[in-house]
Amino acid sequence: MPIELEMVLRILLALVLGGVIGFQRGRAEKPAGARDLILISVGAALFTVVSIYGFDIGDQTRVAAGIVTGIGFLGAGVILRRSEGKVKGLTTAATIWVTAGIGLSAGAGMYIIATVSAFFVLAVLLLHDYLK
Repeated sequence: MPIELEMVLRILLALVLGGVIGFQRGRAEKPAGARDLILISVGAALFTVVSIYGFDIGDQTRVAAGIVTGIGFLGAGVILRRSEGKVKGLTTAATIWVTAGIGLSAGAGMYIIATVSAFFVLAVLLLHDYLK
């Protein structure tokens, strides 16, 4: 398989997995829905693919560290502290963070890890909705 087709398939997997998680979040009427989580997952996969195949020199793991840090700031933006002292948005922030990890693993070619992780995340989110 040509290497560029492999890259596209990695990004496509990130799109599908981010979309599955995002679809559930959208149905639950949470702030980060399908479009947001698709973009986060695809972005992480794209940065990962480019770091692996785009540069011949340098430490490719630095891009992964940058993704984790950047997504951490994005997730922090959705966490609110209410006047009653309660925290709101923590699950959304965690979902953003783990979806970026799924995109990163898809971009690195870890298809099984990315897929299994996405289904674990989906199971946790659905189980919470079911037990409500």
